[in-house]
Amino acid sequence: MKRLVALLALVLLVLAVPARAQSILRDAETEAMFNEMSRPLIEAAGLDPRNVRIVLINNPEVNAFVAGSQAVYIHSGLINAADNANEVQGVIAHELGHVAGGHVPLSGQMMQGATGISILSLVLGVAAIAAGAGEAGAGILAAGQQAAMGTYLAFSRMQESQTDAAGARYLNAAGISGKGLLDFYKKLQNREYRLAIPQNTGYARTHPMSNQRIANLTLDLSTGPGWNKPTPPELEERFRRVQAKLRGFVYDARDTLRTYPATDNSIPAHYARAYAYHRSGYPAQAQAETAALVRHAPDDPYFLELEGQILLESGKPAEAIDPLRRATVATRYQPLIATTFGHALVATEDPAHLDEAEKVLRQAVARDDRNPWAWYQLGTVYDRKGDRARTALATAEQASLTNDPMRALISARAALAGLPPGTPDYIRAQDIQMTAEVAAEEMRKDRRRR
Repeated sequence: MKRLVALLALVLLVLAVPARAQSILRDAETEAMFNEMSRPLIEAAGLDPRNVRIVLINNPEVNAFVAGSQAVYIHSGLINAADNANEVQGVIAHELGHVAGGHVPLSGQMMQGATGISILSLVLGVAAIAAGAGEAGAGILAAGQQAAMGTYLAFSRMQESQTDAAGARYLNAAGISGKGLLDFYKKLQNREYRLAIPQNTGYARTHPMSNQRIANLTLDLSTGPGWNKPTPPELEERFRRVQAKLRGFVYDARDTLRTYPATDNSIPAHYARAYAYHRSGYPAQAQAETAALVRHAPDDPYFLELEGQILLESGKPAEAIDPLRRATVATRYQPLIATTFGHALVATEDPAHLDEAEKVLRQAVARDDRNPWAWYQLGTVYDRKGDRARTALATAEQASLTNDPMRALISARAALAGLPPGTPDYIRAQDIQMTAEVAAEEMRKDRRRR
């Protein structure tokens, strides 16, 4: 009986545990590309592009998912494996089907139902075992778990099939070719073949088999208005750049240098090698690769951003200021780039730069308040200026973004003690305090339950 109950507990744990927090990768050029390639699909799905985010996750698996809000999470492994921008667009179209269909909350409700079946089987099974009918009790337990898992898997497959159809509609409505989506599913199919996964066991999976998905989608996509429409060359070029810089940043430098050898003088190759050398501790080589990029396009803001970033992280903040200022102005104060610029100004430790750093960083957090690093830098500026109340407020903002409610609560209270009542900063500190109090109480309850 102990073994059966332990097995049941493990199954329930698998059903109930939410997705673990993963490392988010943020890059101005990447996010601009995601916005461009997804906007027509988001509009085709009847969603507001201002409310939908495409988020890059540092994970080598070839995967994408949605979780809770109007956000599509793309694994770095998917970008690495994609052959072109159109494949990524196909995946985004599919995931937007989950967002538009409200599938995350529906999945949560279905998960509760499946777990309910499991709990009922546990009660009946344990009762039978306690009455002396051990084999009958074990059978109830096993049947209950099979019913629960089967119910959830069938529901998941139904959702995926509906989302495939929705993704095809979005691609066709946006006039974007569906070849990329089919090619991506063919990649998954080839992987299933390599792993010798039987093609007739779809009932035991959360997703339909790839061969079935390809067959279901081919007619709808191949008759769509965008089927033979090529991806705009400028978008494809941007994808190659983003893919290369991601490979240079995330993957082993030796692999990157094999993929992009020194004989390759393309823009993506210089990009990839610059990041690979920089991460490996070879600043001279990294700066040489970046210099080649800047010579090719002296006003490209992303090349200037990279030049400034490498100088800054190599201990040369004063030299980083000019390229980062130019990149910030060229992108109209794009928040991520502006934050790096503000960091360079702060890192010089020159009081003459504090006013400009405050202006730049305040603009950055006003346009993107989800960046804890920007709040940290702004807090540093306030601290050096002797503004203790706003230092505490910036610290509270940072702590709330990094899931540290106790620190957020203490800092918000310190901010309230020094800010003029009724001002926007005072009201914001009150909001953080109330949110942090709730989160801190939940943490205390969790500790007591343990």
